[in-house]
Amino acid sequence: MTASPRHFLEIPDLDGGELRGLLARAARLKAGQEGRDRPLAGTTLALIFRKSSTRTRVSFEVGIQQLGGAGIFLSDRDTQLGRGEPIMDTSRVLSGYVDGIMIRTFEHAEVEELARYASVPVINGLTDRFHPCQLLADLLTLQEEFGTELSGLRVAWVGDGNNMAHSWLNAAYRLGFELRLAVPEGFDPDPELVRRAASAAPVHLVRDPREAVEGAHAVNTDVWASMGQEGESEARRDALRRYQVDATLMALAAPEAIFLHCLPAHRGEEVSAEVIDGPQSRIYREAENRLHAQKALLLELLT
Repeated sequence: MTASPRHFLEIPDLDGGELRGLLARAARLKAGQEGRDRPLAGTTLALIFRKSSTRTRVSFEVGIQQLGGAGIFLSDRDTQLGRGEPIMDTSRVLSGYVDGIMIRTFEHAEVEELARYASVPVINGLTDRFHPCQLLADLLTLQEEFGTELSGLRVAWVGDGNNMAHSWLNAAYRLGFELRLAVPEGFDPDPELVRRAASAAPVHLVRDPREAVEGAHAVNTDVWASMGQEGESEARRDALRRYQVDATLMALAAPEAIFLHCLPAHRGEEVSAEVIDGPQSRIYREAENRLHAQKALLLELLT
């Protein structure tokens, strides 16, 4: 009997040891200590994009190429998904052609269904519920800044309790670092994810951004209206206005604190220009680390 494929739909799909091992491998890949022999030669990755992308598309295409494989970009305009073909049909058909599937889409249930019917590994490149590949890059960035033992860190999340907040909760659940989330009423992350994370790590949900950021080693935020929420932009801007990460807020963090943002960013909304373009910002290294973390993930799943 053929073994079931290993999927990566959210951070807890890896246990703590596997997650630490993957981050260590990402660091070796970044340093050029691994991967030069093109270990994925002859491997093909299907890249399904139902949401547009810069970082996810380029980092996965370049990553699979650097490892010796090939990526095939598929949008709704290029496939029958755009004409309503069932996910299970697409999943089974692609499984006969390729060695793995990455999908960036809206509904998380779509990724789960794709994985349910696939006979090859499926990677969640982003859904409205989780953004686990971004978290791998963020964790790698934290390790580069503060060392490989992350359990002693305090991380702050400021803004909407969105897919990034969910992914930080999942990372705290696996690695045990302190996580403080400041979100306005009506924008809370999934309470089940909060409870699960709090069972394994010091997790605090607060309303005051100052309480979340005080003494933090890393301060994170995201846009106030994600893709697909454009119609809610004005209401979200009003509700989240006092959650902007500016220099006054950053001054409450630890002296060595860094600022992270998954990008794209709206300067003057969720973050001030002086913070995101200032000396504490690590957004470009964080973005580069998508490449190295995802190469480690591809090696984990496809070899």
